[in-house]
Amino acid sequence: MIIVIDYDAGNTRNVMRALTKVGLTSKLSSDIKEIKAADGLILPGVGAFPKAMAELEQRGLIEVLKEVVAAGKPLLGVCLGMQLLLDVSFEHQLTSGLGFIPGSCRLIPAKPHYPVPHMGWNQLEVTQENPLTKGIFGEYVYFVHSYYTDVPSEYLNATSQYSMTIPAMISNGNVFGAQFHPEKSGAVGQQILLNFKEYIDANSTSN
Repeated sequence: MIIVIDYDAGNTRNVMRALTKVGLTSKLSSDIKEIKAADGLILPGVGAFPKAMAELEQRGLIEVLKEVVAAGKPLLGVCLGMQLLLDVSFEHQLTSGLGFIPGSCRLIPAKPHYPVPHMGWNQLEVTQENPLTKGIFGEYVYFVHSYYTDVPSEYLNATSQYSMTIPAMISNGNVFGAQFHPEKSGAVGQQILLNFKEYIDANSTSN
């Protein structure tokens, strides 16, 4: 069972529909017992970083997420959910994140012909393989975001080009992030979710 973390972040139905297509049973929940019992977790998100962290705190989810991640449970953050994996964000105000991956969340610089938010299909360049990058070399995925994750190179797995080099996928151990929306990226997004399923299955077997 995959638990899609419920913290009023939007876009959860599309995520759960995409999970069903790759054979994953999922449930939207903020119940601590269900989160602890899950095989894997997805942290979705559309919105602002400070509000998202406040919602996670209000629901008592920050500490449980830190607990289960430390125990090795697979976690995938999507869009805002990926940004929340970092140490801090400068969106609107300085806000602490979950601290699973070193780095900070910053505003994409606007340049002529490159409006912000960044919206549309962009090609992935895999810079460092991880379990989720299998079968996605050079493929196109769908982005909608105004902020990017500034992380050290050792945590960076894939990039895309816009007004700058956009970190598209990041990871640290059992924690993964996708800045784009796999659930809106067609067959490529399904491949990434299938890769996540395979990682979860392998993780469950090893434990």
